[in-house]
Amino acid sequence: MLVRISDLQAKDVVNVGDGKRLGTIGDLEIDPDSGLIHAIIIPGQARFFGMVGGGPDYVVPWNQIVKIGSDVILVDLRPARDAGYYLPPKSGKQGTGGY
Repeated sequence: MLVRISDLQAKDVVNVGDGKRLGTIGDLEIDPDSGLIHAIIIPGQARFFGMVGGGPDYVVPWNQIVKIGSDVILVDLRPARDAGYYLPPKSGKQGTGGY
């Protein structure tokens, strides 16, 4: 199944840990060598005229996406020790993450 970036950007992103709507995808982190998506980026809260204020962006590692549905993307932002994720070390390309 192929999914376009524009299709992903149209979906709401919701944290399953607390049910909070985080927003919609604003950008992606992509590894240029492999072409794999490493994370989705959700812009922080609304900014005043697009310039001032607003909260920090959410950077959600790809392995913390629980489900991509027809209208919503469910993510689990609980700390790795609480959610049972394996997060590879930051140095080197060891592992792929996931459950």
